[in-house]
Amino acid sequence: MTRALLVLGITLAAAMPAKADITHKIQSSIQLTVDGAASQASRIGSTLSVSGSNVSLDTAPALGTLTSGSAVGYTPGAFSITTAGDAFSYSESFIEGDDTPSATSVSSGIADLPAFGNTTTTSGGVAGSLAGSISSDGTMSITAGGAGTTAIGQVVTSISVE
Repeated sequence: MTRALLVLGITLAAAMPAKADITHKIQSSIQLTVDGAASQASRIGSTLSVSGSNVSLDTAPALGTLTSGSAVGYTPGAFSITTAGDAFSYSESFIEGDDTPSATSVSSGIADLPAFGNTTTTSGGVAGSLAGSISSDGTMSITAGGAGTTAIGQVVTSISVE
């Protein structure tokens, strides 16, 4: 009888269905980007600085009036040594400021961008032949574009068994 119970137990265990959850995911994406035109500008003003030791200014340096389309007009200073025979130094610097707004020309139908003393200008991207695709079997095809373009492709496959 013990033997019959053992055979019955093994038979029932073998007859029970197995349970397993299988999940299969495929995710794919293509991202195509064409950068836009951009400009960052800081207009600078005219500056004049003078420094020295053991000197006297006979005539101070001067800036004229800024008129659009013409230079500011700068007159350097004149100096003389205060104590003859002693060491002396004299320094004078001048920076011409920006005129009224001007512009830089960029391509691909983008409007002109401002240009000043401190300017960073980026021309607009050109899509050109920029393209991308992913087929149903996960094969990816990406074609480079022109300047200022980015193409990113990704296929993620995962299988989980619980």
